[in-house]
Amino acid sequence: MRSTPTIAIPAALALFAGLAFPASADDYGPLKVQKTAGGEVLADPNGMTVYTFDHDTQGKSNCKGECAEYWPPVKAAAGAMPAGDLSVITRDDGSKQWADSGKPLYTFVKDKRPGDALGNNFKGVWHVVKPD
Repeated sequence: MRSTPTIAIPAALALFAGLAFPASADDYGPLKVQKTAGGEVLADPNGMTVYTFDHDTQGKSNCKGECAEYWPPVKAAAGAMPAGDLSVITRDDGSKQWADSGKPLYTFVKDKRPGDALGNNFKGVWHVVKPD
């Protein structure tokens, strides 16, 4: 009777597991999906809803000063790497900010708890980010 080497079985199982359960196609980096009254949105690591601003341009934030006090940028660590549709942009002050498909991301100071989305469609220019 032949015996199978014990090392081959775990290696084969690991290979099979990698094929049977591919990595998720939805990579939101440090962001996560959060349920709100209006459906699922992307949220920062604390569960706070993230928004885009219609007056931003591709890869550039136009929300500064008082605007950024009400709409804090979703900060990225200095060494943060892109993930899925998320990229990292550099703000005018040199800080890093997460962006979705090039659109900078923000939270809203009036959102107090995870799942709040009080800034959605604010003045017609702020919008929640829906997961893909």
